[in-house]
Amino acid sequence: MYGGQSDEIGGEFWSEGELGDIENRAATSAGHIYGKNKISAESNTSGGPAYSRYPAKMKQRNDRFFAEGINNTLLHVYIMQPYEDKNPGVNAWFGNEFDRKNTWFSQLDVYIYYLKRVNFMLQQGLNVADVAYFIGEDAPKMTGITNPPLPIGYQFDYINAEVIMRDMKVKDGKLTLPHGTQYKVLVLPKLETMRPGLLKKIKQLVQDGAVVLGPAPSRSPSLQNQPEADREVMRAAAELWADVDGRIVKERTYGKGRIMDGLTLEEVFHNINLAPDCRLPGDNSIHYGHRTMKGMEIYFLSNQTDEEKIINPGFRITGMQPELWDAAKGTIRSLPAFRQEENFTSVPLKLQPYESAFIVFRRPAKPESLNDVTDNYPDPRLIEKLQGPWTVAFDPDRGGPDEPVIFDFLTDWTTSPDDRIKYYSGKAVYTIRFNFTNRPAENVVIDLGSLTSMAKVYVNGICAGGVWTPPYQLEITQLLKDGTNEISIEVVNNWMNRLIGDRNLPEKQRQTWCFVNPYKADSPLQPSGLFGPVVINGLGTPVRFSGKDPEMFQMK
Repeated sequence: MYGGQSDEIGGEFWSEGELGDIENRAATSAGHIYGKNKISAESNTSGGPAYSRYPAKMKQRNDRFFAEGINNTLLHVYIMQPYEDKNPGVNAWFGNEFDRKNTWFSQLDVYIYYLKRVNFMLQQGLNVADVAYFIGEDAPKMTGITNPPLPIGYQFDYINAEVIMRDMKVKDGKLTLPHGTQYKVLVLPKLETMRPGLLKKIKQLVQDGAVVLGPAPSRSPSLQNQPEADREVMRAAAELWADVDGRIVKERTYGKGRIMDGLTLEEVFHNINLAPDCRLPGDNSIHYGHRTMKGMEIYFLSNQTDEEKIINPGFRITGMQPELWDAAKGTIRSLPAFRQEENFTSVPLKLQPYESAFIVFRRPAKPESLNDVTDNYPDPRLIEKLQGPWTVAFDPDRGGPDEPVIFDFLTDWTTSPDDRIKYYSGKAVYTIRFNFTNRPAENVVIDLGSLTSMAKVYVNGICAGGVWTPPYQLEITQLLKDGTNEISIEVVNNWMNRLIGDRNLPEKQRQTWCFVNPYKADSPLQPSGLFGPVVINGLGTPVRFSGKDPEMFQMK
């Protein structure tokens, strides 16, 4: 209810741990049931080792709560930096360091573009959820519980008595709110109490065609109008839940609707013929959210594991062409491989560790001719492996070598015998040249393999973009030329290693200063730099990157 009275609704989550696992669903439910389109979250709060995290480490939690409906990211924390001569500067024992003194601040834009694109997409239209779990009327009450559990492939909101009584109606058999949000099933908590007025409204909803699951109440939680209130509850409950012989049954028809008790939601969905909104693997490794608007269905899928996932989700959409909108890169492409089934369009997908994607339906489906995941993700054809030697320029103002260093092969900085590299924190630029014969019929992609923590790629002096999360790939087709090409990769790591290295130096020789330095001289270093392998791949003709789609999604 306090969310319903607020102009702005917000939750909170940390980069790790459990904070946010409950709080954000309370916020998104309030937004969805009260018709408030923007739902914020204080995002990426953290505790523990300072300067050890970077955007790739935050992505899993970001995407989890995007799938739950958070769509306005508030980064935590940005601290004022008043000292030009102190690095990394003012910090705290909580929050991630999004301020201008952080090593990766110069590349933060590519992460911000991702957040803005996801927020933009998840603010379109209306949230889609099949189940509304009533939280009950006891107080204080921050949020509800999902009992019985919701099967994988469906979404839910919590809902309160105020919205049910004041706003909810039945339209075309669906529980409908004034702003358009709809639910297929209302689930009541396993409580013995309900106010007479609320029970009267639920009885009317069922009579009008609603499906309600839950036990019959036996009394009112309020002292108002007692003892008549309790008698009203018992009379209404008996009329709604009991059959003609007065027996409480698991399922019965009342008016146009159905009242059920003691069933699982799987059984309820089977009985009302409700297919999953997004048919997914049963291990809960993939989280999803769904927005709907006129002429467009928007699904957000997130791989919540550190492993590549090859899946074949089924979307409760038919007759429409699936497209993959990649918020990390700002690209849009059609997915040629899909299969039309009864109630579903199944689409083979390949998601890298912690990768997410929007699957969008907005155009009539093209004829089916392809069905394999490789049709949607063509196997790369190796054009060139950039093995070295690499010229690597560190920043001497950050304690790096004064002159560029030759790396015969890519290696972790922390394994270097040179302390200027071993403990280096900041930007380093890798440069290499290679010969290329232009092949205009295919897309050309550079794959950086792996790295810590972010990177921007320049091809012949032109920026191709930045990478911050797997897969560390960028399309470079238009930037290549016949003959010799120069690739420069600007890599940034964290302040962590320099903070550790300075613990080995007398205080007057240290380069760093901050309020909170949790490290010791022998603390483990964080692997840093470009690890590779760096390869140039051709992706064949099926992949097409669109330049004619919504400008907001493709913002640069």
